[in-house]
Amino acid sequence: MRVESLLPLGKLDPGIREPETPLHIAEFAERARVAEEVGLAAVLVEETKDDPFQLLALGATTTSTIELGTSVAMAFPRSPTSMAMSAWSLQRLSKGRLVLGLGTQVRAHIQRRYGIPWRAPAPWMRDYVKAMRAVWQCWQDGTPLDYRSEHYNLNLMVPLFDPGPIDHPRIPVHLAAIGPNMCALAGELADGVRLHPVCTPKFIDEKVLPALARGAARADRDVDDVEVCLKPLIGTAPDAQTLESVTETVRERVSFYLSTPSYRRTFELHGWGDIAREASELSRAKRWEDMPSLVSDEMLHTVATIGTHAEIAGMLNQRFAGRVDRIEFSTPVTSAADADRLQKILSQLD
Repeated sequence: MRVESLLPLGKLDPGIREPETPLHIAEFAERARVAEEVGLAAVLVEETKDDPFQLLALGATTTSTIELGTSVAMAFPRSPTSMAMSAWSLQRLSKGRLVLGLGTQVRAHIQRRYGIPWRAPAPWMRDYVKAMRAVWQCWQDGTPLDYRSEHYNLNLMVPLFDPGPIDHPRIPVHLAAIGPNMCALAGELADGVRLHPVCTPKFIDEKVLPALARGAARADRDVDDVEVCLKPLIGTAPDAQTLESVTETVRERVSFYLSTPSYRRTFELHGWGDIAREASELSRAKRWEDMPSLVSDEMLHTVATIGTHAEIAGMLNQRFAGRVDRIEFSTPVTSAADADRLQKILSQLD
């Protein structure tokens, strides 16, 4: 498994501690350098509080080998042409190290945060990726832009807005997915699928992998060419005593996912659909402090991987080796000792 990281990562100087405030954009370039130094395969950013493409541009200036990716960038609020240009510029700057992860975002955010009409996401995303690739082909090969579909009609590209070819035109596209239609779409036309943390080994085996295979068969592709990427829900600490408090924090996170209808399919597969609906009712009533009590130890240890630093790599191997090609770690590296610890864990992963 290749190991990626969502920043923040701290400096390697001994004694420097992780700041309590969120990562500032000005720190990103240094954190990306640390991620490369530790030996991670990629550094990823989510689209939350800062523009992901600006962050990755900063990271590209201080690194030379590590991949730089979005996990994920919101596709639909941007036109395919705008997304194509952001990715093209980053691919040029990073000398071919970009991995473009795209997500749909849920209906409420598309309608109420971005002010865009909602459409069926899988067909929309199919058109989106194909339109974006048509723009890339136009720039790289000089092919006249002429993409026509239900969602996009693109047929104008003048020299002023054509950046021209680049040395590494093949930009991997990963799709965020949990449902069968989007997983199948990833199998049909993407280079990878990025799964939600609640995707358990059982869910991956019974729902994700068959859907990927169906999509790949539609396009006569080899499903093994599609990378399966996951940010597992992990709780780890240096010793058992410290792990107890970490475990309760993870239980709270699981309760949040339990209450979210978009992620209910995982819990239903394990027979916890009724509990998920009860958690949703508590959430609507704003009784968030009552939700963690719904997460039994069985549920907790099924959804999350929890163990000490000495145990966690073996547990991840047991759960995900052979199922997942890339996993994400979000862990502070604030000293040389932290770096050594992370490197040891990385060396033990299959």
